[in-house]
Amino acid sequence: MKITAEFITSAADAAGLPRAGLTEIAMVGRSNVGKSSLINALLRQRIARASAAPGKTRLANVYRVTHGTSRAFYLVDLPGYGYTRGGAAAVNEFEALTRAYFARPGERAAVLLVDMRHPGLLNDRAALAWLRAQELQTVVVGTKIDKLARGQRIRAQRELESVLEDSVLPVSAVTGEGLDELWTLIDRLAANSQTPPPRSRTPPLPPRPTVPRPPTFQPGHPAAPKRRKK
Repeated sequence: MKITAEFITSAADAAGLPRAGLTEIAMVGRSNVGKSSLINALLRQRIARASAAPGKTRLANVYRVTHGTSRAFYLVDLPGYGYTRGGAAAVNEFEALTRAYFARPGERAAVLLVDMRHPGLLNDRAALAWLRAQELQTVVVGTKIDKLARGQRIRAQRELESVLEDSVLPVSAVTGEGLDELWTLIDRLAANSQTPPPRSRTPPLPPRPTVPRPPTFQPGHPAAPKRRKK
């Protein structure tokens, strides 16, 4: 199937992101999980800069993609989380850009990438919980399966799915395994993603419960209380 892709922009904040009305698929994952390599493998061209050094991508890189006859969408490569060598400043930059990105109006979904060699890391679990809290459609993809033996891959996938309580699609940017299945998921996300409903900062208070009053009866009614004789 024909794939066309072009680099649109790199953004350090939400103001630099495109505002065209296209669905956005965000690639989310730890530093050095292989986002850039996977994007290059998916798009069949060296369009994203891959680096062995963690934390290299500090910007949101946006690509306009068309897969076959489907409607075009934006593929957004977000900076990786979990990189501590840059100190608190690097962590704050990631959090600020990521929160600003997902706070923008528009249709979007997320692909969470996790390293199959390190199943169930705390920051991966926290990232998935956060994405779910944003009411985003999210799929989980396990990367770098080519670095594991078959038995190890099976055990890692079972552990990941148990810890994350979600299905995990194993893929390899090196061998191409799982890329067709990943395209199927991405096409589905691009077609079905919806703008999450706005959530009020202060949720409305629940209605005050009403206490039923005891029934009253006219004098002489069989159920009316009888007067005591003096």
